Amino acid sequence: MYNELIPDLTGSSYRKINIITNYLAAKYFIGVIMKKRNINQFDEKEEEIADGLMYLGLGRAVARTLAYLNNGEEVTSAMLEQGSGLRQPEVSIAMRELKKRDWINEREEKKIGKGRPYKIYSLKVGFNKIIALVENQHRKAVDVAQEKIERLKKFGK
Repeated sequence: MYNELIPDLTGSSYRKINIITNYLAAKYFIGVIMKKRNINQFDEKEEEIADGLMYLGLGRAVARTLAYLNNGEEVTSAMLEQGSGLRQPEVSIAMRELKKRDWINEREEKKIGKGRPYKIYSLKVGFNKIIALVENQHRKAVDVAQEKIERLKKFGK
């Protein structure tokens, strides 16, 4: 009677149970150990920040990344992708540009089990400092343009 209730644990049935058991155990441990991260979605404020930064000459990916990082939290590339609406290559390009300008911190966090560690990003420089740097660049450009205009006026009749 009980033999009918217990499946044959030889061959493929045993293999299936083993696979399911391993899957459930891995899912449980990943859920317990992995940090839960809330992914914020762009709202009107972030959209306005990104639009303003793009107007000031920053690329779309850099502008959206800075707008997303403005909240001061640490984020992964995946969080940036999902929250800002950027694709993975765009996030990589933006990070390269922000690292070149020395505006972000980057650190690695090891994954559970095997696999490459993933990178976590945050702003290294305060957002207002970034805006001041962009403002200074624009002021210099305006000053150079004004000098060129004055020089050209001297050549006129």
